[in-house]
Amino acid sequence: MNMREMQRMQQKLLKMQEELEQTQFTGTAGGGAVTITMSGKMEITGVKIDPEAFSPEDIEELEVMVKAAAKDAFDRATDAQQKLLSGATGGMRIPGLF
Repeated sequence: MNMREMQRMQQKLLKMQEELEQTQFTGTAGGGAVTITMSGKMEITGVKIDPEAFSPEDIEELEVMVKAAAKDAFDRATDAQQKLLSGATGGMRIPGLF
């Protein structure tokens, strides 16, 4: 791979990474009782809790579901990042990327 091809691939990766960072990933738990939205930068951008699904006695259950929904969103964002990287590089590992 020559220098020009490397630069082209790097530009393509940067553009794809920018798009990924702007993508929103949604994780849910409890059949949608808790929904967490996370950006491709792994920042939580939204939390929704269905008030009908919980009573004050259910706080521990709610806490568990918030963590589960956050992990679900994180896993989706991480998975998208892995797919982007392997798709962009054809599975080739490039040191220093991601």
